[in-house]
Amino acid sequence: KPRRERRRRVPMLSVQPKGKQKGCAGCNRKIKDRYLLKALDKYWHEDCLKCACCDCRLGEVGSTLYTKANLILCRRDYLRLFGTTGNCAACSKLIPAFEMVMRARDNVYHLDCFACQLCNQRFCVGDKFFLKNNMILCQMDYEEGQLNGSFETQVQ
Repeated sequence: KPRRERRRRVPMLSVQPKGKQKGCAGCNRKIKDRYLLKALDKYWHEDCLKCACCDCRLGEVGSTLYTKANLILCRRDYLRLFGTTGNCAACSKLIPAFEMVMRARDNVYHLDCFACQLCNQRFCVGDKFFLKNNMILCQMDYEEGQLNGSFETQVQ
């Protein structure tokens, strides 16, 4: 399926090239500053490359801009406008498109809901978890279930 959006890093040009001053694609004035941005094959003042929705500056070091429907957007507004929402596999409530999530196979979870569904232990980065019969389990509950045979009736 072809993707219609574009995600691009914004390179900062440290020094304006010698010769003719570049025109800013945002305000149409000459860029007299020492520093300028190049994005979407155009040149910009640092203050002119902004999100069309929230006006946040997109020229910060390492920032990413998104373009779709002739709009230049930050990540949050791109996802808010064009991202897909879904439901949390644990609580069944809606997950907004711009919210950070955890994924396990085809399941998507709110960060707060990503916990063992038997003992409610939250997972930290690097913790081992198991997805058995569509339930998230910590290692202790998974191993206990394997020992007492509670998972043998359903095969995934």
